Amino acid sequence: MSMLLLITDDVARGRRLSRDLGTRGSCHVHDLYDDRLPSAQHDLIISDIEALTSDAFICLRRALSQVRGDGVPYLFLVHGNVARAEAQAQILGASATAGIQQMIGAVDRLQERSISAIVQKQASKARLFFRQSLFSGGPITPAIADTGTDLVNRAVGESGIYDWVRAVQQFDDATHQHCLLVAGLTAAFSGMLGLRTADRHRLTRAALLHDVGKIQVPMEILNKPDRLTDAEMAVMRTHAEHGHTMLVSAGFDADLLAAVRSHHEMLDGSGYPDGLRGWEIPDFVRLVTVCDIYGALIERRPYREPMPGGKAYGIVQGMAGRVDGDLVRAFRPVAAAFGPFQ
Repeated sequence: MSMLLLITDDVARGRRLSRDLGTRGSCHVHDLYDDRLPSAQHDLIISDIEALTSDAFICLRRALSQVRGDGVPYLFLVHGNVARAEAQAQILGASATAGIQQMIGAVDRLQERSISAIVQKQASKARLFFRQSLFSGGPITPAIADTGTDLVNRAVGESGIYDWVRAVQQFDDATHQHCLLVAGLTAAFSGMLGLRTADRHRLTRAALLHDVGKIQVPMEILNKPDRLTDAEMAVMRTHAEHGHTMLVSAGFDADLLAAVRSHHEMLDGSGYPDGLRGWEIPDFVRLVTVCDIYGALIERRPYREPMPGGKAYGIVQGMAGRVDGDLVRAFRPVAAAFGPFQ
């Protein structure tokens, strides 16, 4: 999990900014005038000083000298006179400057630089795998799916779920991004639950393929840069059945086929395509569903920014009676990688 430090002269404002940072890591808000500096290492530092007087400048400079490690990016948030702020930022050795409204984009750019080359390479290979093997229109076999699953499991094991998701979120194709994100969440969740290696592999493979039926959905609906109409949503909902049809004769096991067909089923019978209830939905499917819902909330969409991790988890918690409550509670440590809870 990425660790962010926000140094501010207004703790209430700093906390609001911290909530805005959401999925970008765990953010510690530090009062500029508190001499008790945090001892933890941070991956990115942000200063939010509205009244940058001479005394404040000295305090900030002293704090940065003590907490900023070699190579750690530092974002200077600009308040008031831009020319003066740019000069101050340069003296402080800031990596970048931005107004509060531009903070999220600036943080994203700085974090992209800090994602390890290994994770970047794995994410690029995963995207290429999707294009060539899953969305090319050719047959999908268990052997092909195993290749992609091994890639995701290895990436999450080596880099951690947060860095993997950050790397995947740089994709501009929502379907590739979502499938790889949900596969990563499932790999992390099943590992945290202590499941056997074989079961973790099976679950991750199911998550990787859960939305493969979207290849049958028209592109103008799949990539629409706005919310879908009711009619368009009805077409989108056919992807679960399409995916099941594509894979049912390809040698995949019953659990994976159930996850592909039923990951939108709800315990109260309100889901689709079959309106399954309670015991009719296997635990294997329920786990993928929790990861699918959470993944959709924390990812960037053309019509909205990614939701902060704590807020996304609260929404999943609020779906009690529709999703498995025990699994949602067990998922909390995974969700904690994407920001503080309210």
